[in-house]
Amino acid sequence: MKASAVAHPIQGLIKYHGLADMALRLPYHDSISVCTAPLISHTTVAFDDFREDTLTVNGSPVLGRGLERAIDVLEEVRRRAGLSERAKVVSTNNFPSNVGLGASASGFAALTVAAARAAGLDLTSRETSTIARRGAGSASRAVTGAFSRWKCGTSDEESYAYQLASEDLQMGILVALVEAYKDTEAAHSEALRSPFFSARLAEIPKTLAEMELAIKRQEIGKICQLAERDTLMLHGITMTGPEEMLLWTPETLMVILAVKRMREEGVPAFFSIDTGATVYVNTFPDHLEEVEGRIKELGIRTIRCWVGGPARTVKDDLF
Repeated sequence: MKASAVAHPIQGLIKYHGLADMALRLPYHDSISVCTAPLISHTTVAFDDFREDTLTVNGSPVLGRGLERAIDVLEEVRRRAGLSERAKVVSTNNFPSNVGLGASASGFAALTVAAARAAGLDLTSRETSTIARRGAGSASRAVTGAFSRWKCGTSDEESYAYQLASEDLQMGILVALVEAYKDTEAAHSEALRSPFFSARLAEIPKTLAEMELAIKRQEIGKICQLAERDTLMLHGITMTGPEEMLLWTPETLMVILAVKRMREEGVPAFFSIDTGATVYVNTFPDHLEEVEGRIKELGIRTIRCWVGGPARTVKDDLF
């Protein structure tokens, strides 16, 4: 009763903040993301006569809220499979965690796919995404991969992700890595108390429709442009909650200004920032090398990415 899986983290294109149901992690509105390869979470799950559920990430035991979220996923898998055995979970990331790169999305997606296989379940993509959502909302979209939309729904079974376009649709994605710790849970709580949150709820149907149409038409420039605009809207909400969470650093602003300069000079570059200080610089694939060179001139560490596919099982076990 052991299996392994890998999943790519996500970059939010039309992002979400705030949860209408914290237990089931149901959001207030739909969201759209793209998976970022070659970044990967690799997870092995075994069900056996263990004393308790355990989780190790990158060699370190995970306790507290992180473990609780993993158990939420494991409990649902056990319920569906009729199991009582506890689980040993070991996971590794080939990229930094807690810096705004979607590690929780890929981690919980890989956990769900591996746990379901280890438990002998044969789940649809939709079913898998609903379980992964219990660990992290964005994990639902990491399950389906590439360009995916997460349907908010009003119940557990109605809140799931589905793919809008496969990894055949490619865009250039450069990570400008700014390693500043962030707390996504706190940001979700803060967003609801911003005076601009209600305005976002009114605007979001139009924004989602524009992004979905751009993806279906394979309009990479429009996808990048809409993701940048959504970034400014979302972080405006984060900054205007009671705690005035300012997640950006001077390095974040350096990258933003450099991207704007590139665009003024005719280079199609756009920024996108999830919860944190790290910046995605989105562009066309044939401009990625030029964009990377410009960001490296700032002294910022970079990671070249492309559109990654769905979460999947693998034969390589971590224990």
